[in-house]
Amino acid sequence: MSEQLNKTALFNMHVAAGAKMVPFAGYDMPVQYPLGVKKEHLHTRDSAGLFDVSHMGQLRLKGEGAAAALEALVPVDIIDLPSQKQRYAFFTNEEGGIMDDLMVANFGDHLFVVVNAACKEQDIAHLQAHLPKGVELEVIDDRALLALQGPKAADVLSRLQPVVANMLFMDSITIDINGIECYVSRSGYTGEDGYEISVPNDKAAELAETLTSFEEVEWIGLGARDSLRLECGLCLYGHDLDTTTTPVEASLLWGISKNRRADGERAGGFPGADIILKQIETKDVNRKRVGLVGQTKAPVREGCKLFDANDTEIGVITSGTAGPTAGKPVSMGYLRTDLAVIGTEVFAEVRGKKLAMTVEKMPFVPQRYYRG
Repeated sequence: MSEQLNKTALFNMHVAAGAKMVPFAGYDMPVQYPLGVKKEHLHTRDSAGLFDVSHMGQLRLKGEGAAAALEALVPVDIIDLPSQKQRYAFFTNEEGGIMDDLMVANFGDHLFVVVNAACKEQDIAHLQAHLPKGVELEVIDDRALLALQGPKAADVLSRLQPVVANMLFMDSITIDINGIECYVSRSGYTGEDGYEISVPNDKAAELAETLTSFEEVEWIGLGARDSLRLECGLCLYGHDLDTTTTPVEASLLWGISKNRRADGERAGGFPGADIILKQIETKDVNRKRVGLVGQTKAPVREGCKLFDANDTEIGVITSGTAGPTAGKPVSMGYLRTDLAVIGTEVFAEVRGKKLAMTVEKMPFVPQRYYRG
């Protein structure tokens, strides 16, 4: 199997570190290290974890009108995105469904875009089909992507490059770290403070070795990355979000810029705008994404059906974990809108048993982004 899988520039380092490698989005990726998923999770919450996320797609959009061209495909303000800032966005389809979620940074002379690994080819084709003449899409395939996450991430990285200490959440800059040109954003996918670092492939192992040589830093695999993001209420594309789910159903209203809404100065104009803007106005959707906490100790995983007290099916779990930091099983899923209310009790079917769960506010563990 691994013959056909892509390998990141850090593959040999993972193997040398004793990682368990698994196929993920066409890549051979580390799911866990000898420390184990739970300890990796807790280490990231307490100290600093290093993740290889080089499987993600890195793109560059250049040319006059690049921001307007990208803005036409997302319900997000890209035209007024300040230089050296990054913003969360999502591609929508004509039905208002989410095709992928992504990060967009303004580097002045170009936009730097990071898309999900599993959607990479589709996103590139989608952009190429819609970009006007004069806007160039460059696929960056000579750079790796590292994420340094946790409360000690800033302390560690600022020892190598003091400038990063002054960055705020979603700042995005080009800087040298140990003589290596890196694109660094103060962001991540764990709910913790931290950085994502785009680094040339031929320098990636050198930088990773430097970072892991610090006492505070451990390698962290995809297993803990999943439990960390879920505790902090962050969606995983292909699980909590997909082409049949609108941003309104997904409870992602905060991700739709005010000036792209019905009363904004650049209202609509993105695929599915009529459907999405109508849903915002009427609040008329059949289901909503919610957080759910188990009343027993058993984790409730993706795919488990949800029922009410009368045994009527009312929804489904899209992500679930034991919740190492939360100290209780936490899940997210979709519930019938009338039941998507904090405090509602529902029942998840796990191996033929109905386990009680309660709708709770997300995030389950507070996000700790550094906003100054």
